Amino acid sequence: MNRPFPSFVPIAGWLCFLTLAASPVIAQETKKPAAFPTKPETFEIDGRPAFLYAAPAPMEGRPWLWYAPTLKGVSLAGRKVYFEALMKAGISLAGYDLGEVRGAPGSTERFTKFYDEMVKRGWSAKPILLGQSRGGMMMLTWAVRHPDRVRAFVGIYPVLNLASWPLQRSEAATLADFGMTRTELEGRLKEFNPCDHLDGLLKNRVPMFVVHGDSDVVVPYNDNTKLLKERYEAGGGSIAVKIIPGEGHQVSPSFFECPELVTFVLGLP
Repeated sequence: MNRPFPSFVPIAGWLCFLTLAASPVIAQETKKPAAFPTKPETFEIDGRPAFLYAAPAPMEGRPWLWYAPTLKGVSLAGRKVYFEALMKAGISLAGYDLGEVRGAPGSTERFTKFYDEMVKRGWSAKPILLGQSRGGMMMLTWAVRHPDRVRAFVGIYPVLNLASWPLQRSEAATLADFGMTRTELEGRLKEFNPCDHLDGLLKNRVPMFVVHGDSDVVVPYNDNTKLLKERYEAGGGSIAVKIIPGEGHQVSPSFFECPELVTFVLGLP
């Protein structure tokens, strides 16, 4: 009499063994990546709030992007494309709220206290600086004073010239930050304008990327980004500028989903 069933028992046993043996691999492959932070870690420095979105798996060297202006905690974390690109790459995001400052020596050096605290906490000694609009003046002014502590400068329609938006559209806050009259500040613009002090950044070969609209009437391209580009290139510096035709000082994908900006940041050495 034929007995077919016993011949299948070893096969069934082997299949069960292989399934059990493979299960840890399957579990490992389906393990979910760490979630991105939805709220920042907050801490105070010199009585002012600082905000940190730590990447779940920091890249070697613990790089971070310093964004300005970080006012009341509002930062680049609200820009999904940029935030997710940074977090996935292991680049953390941080900022320091000093209020409406305009690049005066005193307020600029207060930013250094934030930088020192970040380094003390184990983050890179060379952050990527990103200034959006008036944040451009905050970041570039700090950069020219500390060129050996900057990995790169990035701008989104940045203010880079005190004679432009600061004195034309934000005079009261600008003069308050500098503690001067308009006449006094205008007489010393070359002393304080960051585009007049690029030698240190050139010496340290700090790369730059800026995206700016050619129809920006609030922070005009010619008075700000073009000025920086011409002077930095004249000194042999590396600066890439993406001009957005027909767009101004606005929130749009051209500025906040810019693939070239992401490529620049993620491709930094």
